[in-house]
Amino acid sequence: MSLTVTSLVKKAGRWFDSAIKLSAIIDLQEHNLTESFQSQSGSKDFPFPMPFSSTVSLLYLYEVQFKMEATKMGIIAPGSAIPTSAVNDAIMPRMGYTILAVIIGFFSVFGIILNMIVIVVTLKHRQLRRPLNFALVNLAVADLGCATFGGLPTMVTNAMGYFSLGRVGCVLEGFAVAFFGIAGLCSVAIIAVERCVVVCRPVGSVTFQTRHAVAGVVIAWVWSFLWNTPPLFGWGSYELEGVQTSCAPDWYSRNLANVSYIMCYFLLCFALPFSVIIISYTRLLWTLRQVTKLKISEGGSTARAETQVACMVVVMVMAFLLTWLPYAAFALSVILDPNLYIDPVIATVPMYLAKSSTVFNPIIYIFMNRQFREHAVPFLLCGRNPWAAEPEESEEETTASSVSRSNKVSPS
Repeated sequence: MSLTVTSLVKKAGRWFDSAIKLSAIIDLQEHNLTESFQSQSGSKDFPFPMPFSSTVSLLYLYEVQFKMEATKMGIIAPGSAIPTSAVNDAIMPRMGYTILAVIIGFFSVFGIILNMIVIVVTLKHRQLRRPLNFALVNLAVADLGCATFGGLPTMVTNAMGYFSLGRVGCVLEGFAVAFFGIAGLCSVAIIAVERCVVVCRPVGSVTFQTRHAVAGVVIAWVWSFLWNTPPLFGWGSYELEGVQTSCAPDWYSRNLANVSYIMCYFLLCFALPFSVIIISYTRLLWTLRQVTKLKISEGGSTARAETQVACMVVVMVMAFLLTWLPYAAFALSVILDPNLYIDPVIATVPMYLAKSSTVFNPIIYIFMNRQFREHAVPFLLCGRNPWAAEPEESEEETTASSVSRSNKVSPS
């Protein structure tokens, strides 16, 4: 044991000589870093004291070197040679990560449960497997994937306090969230288009059929795949975002390839679906208003249908704005102003709102749908349905039948 201590003392002398040289290098690097920080921020105060940062850097290197040498000599266990925890307390205290883990865990677990219910109920009841419901079920599948492959990993990394999945894990997690998220967003746009087609009949007597519904589902997935795979091949990239516990498309890099990708991504995956939703529902409400003015309905049924659909449209658009607009606004702000600084905790809020859509979507689009509700409630309550009522047509069928009674009303 005395030989071991003597050997460590000799090595400590050599480390001290190297430390003097290393300290000079660190001081020079910190001087350059300070000048760069002052030139970009305009502030004269560097966020870390110079002597403190040099001391911490040297002590950390001493600790790692000592543990490596001591491990080789058998003095300490191999598992402690390199630190395994990398909680970034500079961004947020440890408790903050735990709170975020609870929040994203809540949304993920309930999102998985609700969307699984939708899928199972649809598989059990043949009458729900109709063309108008294809997009709704597709939305549930996309939200289920987003909650499973995006929400649960983020819950784990937040619980650990740092992103522990490595570079490959970051790319896979970022791709999965973006792929399922944009597929769900496109499904929302497809739902808006389908309702507009059924109610407004912009193509005349052509009825909405299975092939149209399948085409909408395919378009949603192909479009999402088309715009989320380029970062896997070098056009754009997936990087850590917010508090550094999850990954997403890189909104910050200023190189030409990444900027061009982000601009296309924003316009075609955010702005385009939002425009489709607004135009479709505006057209639908305008058509219903025209029908009401012409008094074609019997006993005011069209007026009631207009009120029901108008309320539903307001809820849908508001939910879309709440969950996706903050994230889109955040991305656009970073794109337009490269020097814009957004606090990591604040930057995390839009991401969590977008992921919360996995819970809101099944509630708004499916459980507020009478057909699904009449089958989902008994499924949850073991056959009982306290809110059971007389069988009625769905909102879309009631509205479409009222509008179709007259050929005078045409949106074109």
